[in-house]
Amino acid sequence: MMRLAKSCLWSRSLLAFSAITGISANSFASTVPRIERRGSYAIHTLKDKAMLMDDGERRFPPQYQDSQPGKEYLMNPLPQFSNPNYKPSGKLHGKVALVTGGDSGIGRSVCYHFALEGATVAFTYVKDVEDIDANDTLKIINESRVKGSGDPIAIPTDLRYDKNCKDVVDEVIAKYGCIDILVNNPAIQYYVYSYTLEEITEERLENVFRTNIFSYFFMSRHALEHMKEGSAIINTTSALAYTATPPHWLDYISTKGAIVSFTRALALHLVDKKIRVNGVAPGAIWTPLQAAALNDEEIATLGSTAPMDRAGQPYEVAPSYVFLASEQDSSYFTGQVLHPNGGIMVNG
Repeated sequence: MMRLAKSCLWSRSLLAFSAITGISANSFASTVPRIERRGSYAIHTLKDKAMLMDDGERRFPPQYQDSQPGKEYLMNPLPQFSNPNYKPSGKLHGKVALVTGGDSGIGRSVCYHFALEGATVAFTYVKDVEDIDANDTLKIINESRVKGSGDPIAIPTDLRYDKNCKDVVDEVIAKYGCIDILVNNPAIQYYVYSYTLEEITEERLENVFRTNIFSYFFMSRHALEHMKEGSAIINTTSALAYTATPPHWLDYISTKGAIVSFTRALALHLVDKKIRVNGVAPGAIWTPLQAAALNDEEIATLGSTAPMDRAGQPYEVAPSYVFLASEQDSSYFTGQVLHPNGGIMVNG
């Protein structure tokens, strides 16, 4: 059944890719102006060289999405959320997990792996923008969940605002009665045209911070009212919080640094309650954020700065979340950050 689901997703991607323009957006998914991206029409020989790995495998072809958040079903190739060699062992049996931004990218892979490990999964997505991705993820969870787990739910919302975050938590509690695992995951980053601070308007700055860090505060605050000893909060930060490159992603990098500090402080705040708080700092991973925030050359060379000389796939990151969610595996971890980043050396 999973093979059939993947086949359907690939077919949908190929059909949708030819109709990228005209994507609708709500107040959460601010539309980026239709300005030609820097370097979009570079010399083909240079681009082709950049897109080739040593073994002759292409990295990623040119593609463009004109709004945030990005959409997975429009990507070519689709990110890989599953690993056929992954062997679940019931690590999260009986647990209820809430994954924000779980419709695509790393979030989708986390939902999938949590379901394989026995968790009952709820996830959020942006209504009228991420509906296709959310429906696909819901099908993936249903096809992969194990006997005894509850039916998954997909919750449309705008997590930038406190009331909406409370409503999400209330809906999950009404459905399942508890929250054992909270994954704070949503993030946006706008394409950079001028590489200057003047480009980062007050509106854009607030939108990035509300999405990337305010929502983490809001969700944690409301979920904690229902979390008990042994529960876990996992925050998605980024390798960029440590490397600060590329520097023109200043607003995005600032939020990711804030998430690291938030994770550490919240871990100490909750240590007496025996609720663990940790983070994951992925490197260059092939996700909708990349397709919506990079130009053709940046997409073509994605991951080339990592020692492994390639971008990662979501399925290579999700097991870090399984480890941190599993009390038997990570009972002595709190305030820590795992780094699936292709070999980039970081301190902290």
